[in-house]
Amino acid sequence: MTKSAAPTDDRSRARWGAVVSLSLGVFGLVTAEFLPASLLTPMSADLGVSVGAAGQSVTTTAVVAAVAGPAIVVYTGRFDRRTVLLALTGLLVVSSLMAGFAPNLPFLLAARVLLGVALGGFWAMSLALAMRLVPGRLMPRAMAIVMSGVSIATVCAAPVGAWIGATLGWRYAFLLAAAVGVITFIVQALTVPSLPPIGTTGLDTIARVLKRPAIRLGLATILLVVTGHFAGFTYIRPYLEQVPRFDVEMITAILLAFGVGGFFGNIAGGFLAERNTRLSMMLAAAGIAATALLLAVAGVLPAIAAAATAAWGFAFGVLPVSVQSFISRAAGDEAEGAGAATLTTFQIAISTGAILGGVIVELQGPAGVFLFAALAALLGASLVAVSRKVALQPG
Repeated sequence: MTKSAAPTDDRSRARWGAVVSLSLGVFGLVTAEFLPASLLTPMSADLGVSVGAAGQSVTTTAVVAAVAGPAIVVYTGRFDRRTVLLALTGLLVVSSLMAGFAPNLPFLLAARVLLGVALGGFWAMSLALAMRLVPGRLMPRAMAIVMSGVSIATVCAAPVGAWIGATLGWRYAFLLAAAVGVITFIVQALTVPSLPPIGTTGLDTIARVLKRPAIRLGLATILLVVTGHFAGFTYIRPYLEQVPRFDVEMITAILLAFGVGGFFGNIAGGFLAERNTRLSMMLAAAGIAATALLLAVAGVLPAIAAAATAAWGFAFGVLPVSVQSFISRAAGDEAEGAGAATLTTFQIAISTGAILGGVIVELQGPAGVFLFAALAALLGASLVAVSRKVALQPG
């Protein structure tokens, strides 16, 4: 397998329009993924189910995404990646329309299964797609642009979804997500070039990628830091209610600041990773550890809780760009296998963090979970710091 096997894979110039279309796709997918979080009450009432049952629409998407990511990479390896990308964006449109017109919970869950396929497939391919759209030296900047879609969705999804749900009805929020998907499809069709496969990715390819020390280092860092992050973030609302004792309006403002911080963290992470991916990754993990520790020991003071939460958002915004840039440089021509492994590791870390966070909250309260978050992130930063001899180049 050689890169010259695909003459249309021209990385001598950056295709920024196509990169922006990937960011738009991320925005649409993440918005659709997290819309139910702000709409569970009206959704459950309209569908005649409990809030807990309606909440399974979020769980379903996450579980399916974890499985679908590697499966899409393995079983679509012979197709033009542009075609696969457009098909996944089409699934975003179909799933959002199904959710918007869902007559009952099983139909809604079926829609969320389709969204999970689109989400998992897109995330597993995004690393390889970005690598083929820009020269290698601009990869961190490209990933920063792609990941900015996550930050914008984090800022917009919950408040916009809640507002639409209150004014027009929850179904219109999903119809808006479908409209975003249509726009994304058109932009991608116009900007993404043909990307013929440059080799197939199988389960053996993913296993081979996992033998590379640098990739194992990147995945271990994700597992530690993201587990800690989501242990805290999953329970940030009860923490803000019970420790600094903020009201709902203030909590909304602080979470908005978290999302804005993440947006600027993505930008900063792109520039830092262009210069030194290992240092950028270590600083992101250390920043998460420091802000989580501050929330654990001094979060009872409202000003500190607010500032630390915003700074936490910035630090976490740096992390995905940094670690994906690090892994992409280690992956070489096995980017799709590395992307599938990265997606699965992220999903495992998110689920593990939420479960462990719940146990700690029950035992020690919401402040205790941030001590765990700080420790896990610090271990991740330390792992990067003591692994300087790990070669970054593939092989």
